[in-house]
Amino acid sequence: MKKWLYLMLATLMTLAGCSFPEITLSPDTSEHSPGQKAGSGSSPGALSFSIVLSTASNPYAAKVPDIQEDKWVKQLEALTNTDIRITMIPLKDVDKRLPVLLTGDDFPDVIQTVGGASSAAMSGTVEAGLFMRLDDLIRTYAPHMLERIPEEAWKETSYHGKIYGIPAWLDNPSRRGTYIRTDLLKQTGLQVPRTVDEFLNVLRAFKKMGVENPYQMRENFKYADVIFGAFDVLGYQFELKDGEVVPKFFEEKRMMEAISVYKKMLEEGLIAKDFATVSSSEYTQNIYSGKAGVWTANAAGLLDFRTQVNDSVPEAKVDIVPSPAGPDGKKGYGLYSPVINSYYINKHVSKEKAIGIIQFFNWMLSDEAERFFSFGIPGDTYTVTNGALSYRFPQTKEEQDEQGFRELLWLSHDLTINRERTRLLPGGKDVLGAIDSTLSKEGRGNIVFIPDLEAFNIYPELAPNNPNQPPPFIVDHIVRMIYGKEPISNWPKVIQEYRSRGGEDIIREATQRYHANEGVMVLEGR
Repeated sequence: MKKWLYLMLATLMTLAGCSFPEITLSPDTSEHSPGQKAGSGSSPGALSFSIVLSTASNPYAAKVPDIQEDKWVKQLEALTNTDIRITMIPLKDVDKRLPVLLTGDDFPDVIQTVGGASSAAMSGTVEAGLFMRLDDLIRTYAPHMLERIPEEAWKETSYHGKIYGIPAWLDNPSRRGTYIRTDLLKQTGLQVPRTVDEFLNVLRAFKKMGVENPYQMRENFKYADVIFGAFDVLGYQFELKDGEVVPKFFEEKRMMEAISVYKKMLEEGLIAKDFATVSSSEYTQNIYSGKAGVWTANAAGLLDFRTQVNDSVPEAKVDIVPSPAGPDGKKGYGLYSPVINSYYINKHVSKEKAIGIIQFFNWMLSDEAERFFSFGIPGDTYTVTNGALSYRFPQTKEEQDEQGFRELLWLSHDLTINRERTRLLPGGKDVLGAIDSTLSKEGRGNIVFIPDLEAFNIYPELAPNNPNQPPPFIVDHIVRMIYGKEPISNWPKVIQEYRSRGGEDIIREATQRYHANEGVMVLEGR
């Protein structure tokens, strides 16, 4: 059973046993389109439209022989009284193939893109007038969408203040958290650390107890930047300073203090001697085998970490705790863009069809939609007895892929986590608690450019490896300073060199776009 349990927990889609959990259903009061409900496809007079979607690297989506005959598509059509003609593009090909579709004779009625209105695949298309303005349609025929979808997400799918796209969004753009072995913390007699100094004291206590990696590092500071977050100098973030938009590592004093903390961690054995070359697989293996005391990871992985660590150390207890606060009293990692995907309607679509499409997307926010995409078809993947729902969670990778495909069809909704399925899992409330109570109170703001600055292509060594790694040039200097091969006091010279090697062009473009409000989004910190 371990094999399939690991598989399911990896994406919060499994049980710790083979029985089906139950939840009590409240009455479905949502509005939905008229049509059949039995999964036999759309009825006569159904709304017919074409749409281009990404496979999102889902194996089921890539292998389905005839997507129009797929049972999940058929059921979606029945629930919404639609006839949907779907074209799927592999995720890796979206940026290349989508522009071709938009300029050809087969321009679809609706297209999906990764990100918002200014994404790489959409570059110039909204400005060129290829898509329909949606403000009035949404306000008149789907006002609930304006109420439910966050304003920040609407901004990212707008152009010059007018809505062109319907987003799939994140209610909580703070996705990464600080993990800790609370069983080890209890043995130290210390409390959950609130500041950087307290954080270091916990790591020191772990070291004395024989923990091999008190804080688990990873190459390029990916998922290893808790200290940079505390000092608000995350290497991939930008801020406005003295009228210029500059990388946050331009904050010389705070940056040197953060590097000094990492240097101290190395000297005291609180991080591995080879911290700069720890691969993703080694990082994961060290955590799973019980060799790590504290680490950074996405909060959605909590149950997976618990299962995997307990397999090596049965008495281990893993939790997500608040990240250590820096000098300003704030904390956390970089906030993600609130929009994951978005959807645009061909300007040549008739008003009647456009209204139908808007109402189709409005249905995506209903209780009925959430139940279908989360649990599937009654009598097939779940049953309801006396108001209690029992869900048959997937037990093979193929079934998991199929479940993932069904959720891919849930085009517009909060993508933070599937709350209904997570509630059913042993420990699921802990995951939701970490997201809603801990991560919601932390996260460092940022100025985001969508699409990326063009100067990044000219100076790749100065470009952050988005979404969470500093530029290679900066990483090299930080590593040298931590190892003592370069004095930390040289940081002002590093900034000067950054400017001279092409950073001036990056800063100039960033500043111009910021003041012109061209493809710029400001994420406010917490």
